[in-house]
Amino acid sequence: MSPSLTDVPGFHVGHAHDLEALTGVTVVLPPAGTLGSVDVRGGAPATRETDLLAPEMLVAEVHGVVLCGGSALGLDAAAGVVAWLREQGRGFDVGVARVPIVPAAALFDLAVGQAERFPDAAMGYAACVAATSAAVAEGCVGAGTGATVGKLLGMARAMKAGIGSWSERLPDGTMIGALVAVNALGDVWSEEGQLLAGVRHPQHGGMADAMTLLRDPEYQQRFPWAGASFGGNTTLAVVATDATLDKAGARKLAQMAQAGLARSIRPIHTPLDGDSVFALASGQRPAPHMLLLGSIAAAVLARAVARAVQSATSMGGVPAAAG
Repeated sequence: MSPSLTDVPGFHVGHAHDLEALTGVTVVLPPAGTLGSVDVRGGAPATRETDLLAPEMLVAEVHGVVLCGGSALGLDAAAGVVAWLREQGRGFDVGVARVPIVPAAALFDLAVGQAERFPDAAMGYAACVAATSAAVAEGCVGAGTGATVGKLLGMARAMKAGIGSWSERLPDGTMIGALVAVNALGDVWSEEGQLLAGVRHPQHGGMADAMTLLRDPEYQQRFPWAGASFGGNTTLAVVATDATLDKAGARKLAQMAQAGLARSIRPIHTPLDGDSVFALASGQRPAPHMLLLGSIAAAVLARAVARAVQSATSMGGVPAAAG
């Protein structure tokens, strides 16, 4: 089995999806005592509870992270995760109750499948029930069910993407893992410089290279700019480690991990994406220097992005690199 986020001890991942509507939910359930932060770079995020993850905010522990489709409509899935966590007795103790802290972020997949159906609380609850420490299921599952890439010329020229995951053990034994739902405006490249999936050329049907199109005056006239849909975007990721970090350290880890998206998706962090990376640290072992931890996190996330398009299959009339 391939390396995945669940190689980090104590972490569980669950998916739930609607294969007719082509949308879904992925939940990451960390071990008790895990703290987290987030780095949001895209210009169009749809999020819940992300302000709470800033280093200066009161609560540090995170009880679950939700990635979902459905744009802002899909954020209702987090309510189902909260309900499941309450049943397990997990949450921030406020004296009279335990309140689960469940940050969430949504990607836009309403242009694929059925726009009137999107993740809800029941789907979020189902993802928790399905959560396991086994290797993360990749491809068109969970939040990646309706994910696509290469939308510079609209959905008619896009390709399918999905969920990808990877992990690496550092020399001192520290584990770092990543999970990503790739739903980008741009193309996906391997770290070796191979174009893996992206916008398809309107003439010959092969991949066109979005950055080349952006520089071409002829194709600039064809971009569905003002008033038209790019098919919806946003890449969402969770980076997890068993290292001990404070919230400021977790924020720095998320920031450095964003470099993995920048290396593998072009263009990235545009006004039309809501790209967000969550970082979770379970505190089970001493932390290596952030130079090492953050640099490897970026490499691991880049590898997970490649897995997300390599594992995807054609769905909803959108072709995938693997067929």
